[in-house]
Amino acid sequence: MAVQAPPVRGPESTIVQWMVALAALLALLLAMDTLRIFGNAQLSGGIVRLDSQYFYALFALLLPMAFVCYPTKRWIDWPLALLSVGVLMYFFINAERALDEAWEFSVPESGAYIALGLWLLVLEALRRAGGTALCLIAAFFSCLPLYTMYMPGPLNGLPASWQETAAYHSISIESIFGLPFQAFASLVIGFVVFGVVLQHTGGGRFFLDLAFAILGRQRGGPAKVAIVSSGLMGSMSGSVVTNVLTTGQMTIPAMRRAGMSGPVAGGIEACASTGGVLLPPIMGSTAFIMATLLELPYAEVAVAAALPALLYFISLYLQIDAYAGKYNLAGLTDEELPTLWQTLKQGWFYLGAFALLIFLLLYLKREALAPYYATAVLLLLNQMSPSQRLSADGWVKLLSATGFLLIELIVILAGVGLIVGALSLTGLSGTLVNDLMSMAGDQLGLLLLMGALTSFVLGIGMTVTAAYIFLAVVLAPALVGQNLAPLSAHLFILYWAMLSYITPPVALGAYAAASIAGASPLQTGFAAMRLGSVIYVIPFIFVLDASFILAGSVLGTMQAVVEALVGIWLITGALQAYLPLVGHLKQAGLRFCLIFAGLAIALPDLTLALPHGPDNTIHLFGGIVFAAAGLLWRWKTTSPHA
Repeated sequence: MAVQAPPVRGPESTIVQWMVALAALLALLLAMDTLRIFGNAQLSGGIVRLDSQYFYALFALLLPMAFVCYPTKRWIDWPLALLSVGVLMYFFINAERALDEAWEFSVPESGAYIALGLWLLVLEALRRAGGTALCLIAAFFSCLPLYTMYMPGPLNGLPASWQETAAYHSISIESIFGLPFQAFASLVIGFVVFGVVLQHTGGGRFFLDLAFAILGRQRGGPAKVAIVSSGLMGSMSGSVVTNVLTTGQMTIPAMRRAGMSGPVAGGIEACASTGGVLLPPIMGSTAFIMATLLELPYAEVAVAAALPALLYFISLYLQIDAYAGKYNLAGLTDEELPTLWQTLKQGWFYLGAFALLIFLLLYLKREALAPYYATAVLLLLNQMSPSQRLSADGWVKLLSATGFLLIELIVILAGVGLIVGALSLTGLSGTLVNDLMSMAGDQLGLLLLMGALTSFVLGIGMTVTAAYIFLAVVLAPALVGQNLAPLSAHLFILYWAMLSYITPPVALGAYAAASIAGASPLQTGFAAMRLGSVIYVIPFIFVLDASFILAGSVLGTMQAVVEALVGIWLITGALQAYLPLVGHLKQAGLRFCLIFAGLAIALPDLTLALPHGPDNTIHLFGGIVFAAAGLLWRWKTTSPHA
């Protein structure tokens, strides 16, 4: 997800901004009308009677804008925009007939050609909004039913004609308008609006000031501020790169002034922004799609994701504290910091809106309505604040930013839907799962490593949302087939798809931070990888131990958390060659010993039967022995009497 507008031609920029703002406003009204926010008297007057009509109408408002927001040539862009409106209106008008006559299986000849047109329009919009790589992947898989009979084993499935394929893609609820699109239409839109409104009303500045007021005096204070502020804003915006380019403009210079090197400052911001997308309550758009695929309330997904995300941020905090202790970095002075009382006085309503959102999500379980009510309260209170009140131009910018984000998301989700639809039509969804399981045999560890590598690679070439949806169909069932909890398996995929943002050679989040820090992109990428190293371990912890997603007993969860905290304390201290409460760790052998001990303590046992729960007794004992031996060695070698 991203909230920054794509580049548009100079003379048309204002016109496009107004058009996008209008499209966003109409899309929001349509979504709220469908959710009956305005009561039983629908604004649409009963014109939208079917879910499929709602999907076509929503897509007709947003898809055409992709061709003018991501332009090539005027004589191509505008005709494509008008053509997409015509195609979608055709399906909107004929939605009831298509349902009665099952067009997805037997479409009229004219409907087949129009369905083919929608298929091609989605691919072209995906090329513009999602990039050439994602477009080529979607094109290859969406056409798979046409040549699957010629493909080797894993990709050899049931063939279909182009008419059947086009109809299935454009009319069924398994492809373009499949579960990802449905999650967008019912859940994601409201949370997108809340995140954009929070940013455009000054929420980013408030959370940054609040973090400075609370943490700024600690050693390495600006870096710890970056963790909190970027984590909170990343959860709202859902975009790693956008979050780096917004909050990083303030946190990275502050970290540099505190004495941190450019690569380290950029790496910290990249790690915090990456973790923000994994942090409830919003977690970007992917968590809502996850809830839809798993047929779970979104609140259940958010609660399960909370503990792993907090563990990651605690590991970041410990890394920074160790780094600051190693280099004797002091915090900021009182003169450089805002006061807590003044910060809360000026921006209390941000916390109020945030609290209302969490209350509606977790207590009342009104996932679809919660963001709209929270946004309404936030806008109402914001307009009463003289310093943050939106002007007429501010409203247009707010709506256009919302529109740009909705356009990008809906195009990517529709494009990924083509991939899922093709796998469903050819019957390859289950075949690929069986192939994966046969390759891994009964080795759960091998299957997890294969899944981690696949998720990471796809996270490089595709957006996180796209990679997650593809792997949720192909890989997640194989993991669940090994007696893993479905929610753990899906979170495992999401975490590993996110890791490409801080792992060279791509590391887009780190490279964006490097541009602000004035540092080498590659050095910043490796610094981010080192600082966020625990995130490579956390998915294996919660996928093997359901206690980490709060699915076990309270006592089991407490034990698992304590073991993980001790483990990451040892690992982060060893990585920075400084262990808080102990001091400097100069010996390389000692650091290796502590890393091994930390992994042994934190990780569940891979070898024991999962239905009975992982038993970490042997590893725990071994880890404690290694850690104690290493620390005793350090005490003896540094003792003045040694």
